[in-house]
Amino acid sequence: MVRYHARVVGILIVLFALVLARGAWAGSPSDQLRTGIDRVFKILGDPELDGNQKLNQRRAAIIIAAKEIFDFGEMAKRSLGQYWPQRTSAERVEFVRLFTELVQRSYITKVDQHGAHTMTVRGERIDGDYAVVRTTLPLSSGHELPIDYSMHSAADDRWQVYDLSIDGISLVANYRAQFNKIIRTSSYEALVARFKSHEGDVAVPSPASGGQPAR
Repeated sequence: MVRYHARVVGILIVLFALVLARGAWAGSPSDQLRTGIDRVFKILGDPELDGNQKLNQRRAAIIIAAKEIFDFGEMAKRSLGQYWPQRTSAERVEFVRLFTELVQRSYITKVDQHGAHTMTVRGERIDGDYAVVRTTLPLSSGHELPIDYSMHSAADDRWQVYDLSIDGISLVANYRAQFNKIIRTSSYEALVARFKSHEGDVAVPSPASGGQPAR
């Protein structure tokens, strides 16, 4: 699969590492997103989790926390697209697990390698049980990278992310195009085999504005 410049990983891992404490779901989608960003920065800045010796604990904390805000099951379903209805219940469970591991392996577990970032919420649009939160991420080049989070309403007033668009490019659509190509040219079993062999680590959108995330 096509791979993009490594700098984008530094952006995405921060985006995927958004967290909310259990039972603290009050507020609008953008409020919950802001709270999540603040909490992940606290994890990254916690001196008790600093250093290589605490690497596993630090990454585990990020992964556990990220599951509170990201709906990996919905992301997996949308990423598989037209091939999702064809899967058995057991296959769906396995695919969600493998997809979640892919995201964790590719992005979330690397979040601590890139230091703190800042993100600005520009606004939100709510339509029933769905919302889009518009944000920007400053780059060292002086540009701002637009990132839109697609969220849906879950239980207990919680909003969860099921997709995000980086500079206008949907992450889920990017996954879906690559997953579907593998299935069309080979088979669903071949896609699963790639996941299991860690060859399923797929491309991510490349920002047109360029530059490293601002520190």
